[in-house]
Amino acid sequence: MTIRLYAKASVFLLVLWLAACAATPPTGPGSSSETFGGERSKAAAEATRNLGEAYLAGGNLLAALRELKKAESLDPADHITQYDIGLVYYYRERYDQAIPHFERAIQLKPNFAPAINGLGNAYSAKGDWDRAIEAYQKIIEDVFYGTPHFALSNMALAYHQKKDYAQAEKHFLEALKLSPDFVNALGGLATTYMAQGRFEEAAQKLERAVRKEPKLAQLHFELGRAYRALGDTARARDELLRASQLAPDSPLGDDAQRELKTLAP
Repeated sequence: MTIRLYAKASVFLLVLWLAACAATPPTGPGSSSETFGGERSKAAAEATRNLGEAYLAGGNLLAALRELKKAESLDPADHITQYDIGLVYYYRERYDQAIPHFERAIQLKPNFAPAINGLGNAYSAKGDWDRAIEAYQKIIEDVFYGTPHFALSNMALAYHQKKDYAQAEKHFLEALKLSPDFVNALGGLATTYMAQGRFEEAAQKLERAVRKEPKLAQLHFELGRAYRALGDTARARDELLRASQLAPDSPLGDDAQRELKTLAP
């Protein structure tokens, strides 16, 4: 499976997560006029940030960055804005620019799980697996984190990339205990089994994943490869053909076509 399949959640879901987070209101000494001015500035920053998040949810990354930078200038200490800016850079695949903003968000709010997860994702995208694992471990240890199966699956992927298949299997299985139909973990566990030559187990996991997400071309592609390894040419051909149909004019579709040509008639 590709890194993107496991490391990247949709922008929409991430923004939904953010909607549940609220910036901490300012506290501390100050005159009433200073407090009123500070509240107005923070209110303006929040409104600007909300606009940036709306652009982010719609996939307009340049407009999102423009508004979020305005929000940052109004309230540099808002951890959510820092996280949002990190997300924009992450989705633009500018990981070295995303990382400082995720780190700043964590500095401002040390237990801010979305930023810790984002930091792990950015390190994964860079191929810095050890730092990614370190970030995901912090998420897993947070008893208040609502979706630990995502972090477990991401950590397992990092171990897979390090070729530590025992740890990869362990964490994929832990993710599946929490969410038995989690497609990322099913697909990731299958590819770990494939790397170990455990093709029958891989096929079983992929069959389950395909039933859950029948339109995901990557799953059909991997299932076709598993069937081919098991000597089931007919089913391998069906799955590879389905992958090429679901992802035409794409690198994955091209790979499926190449795999098809290697099958005996």
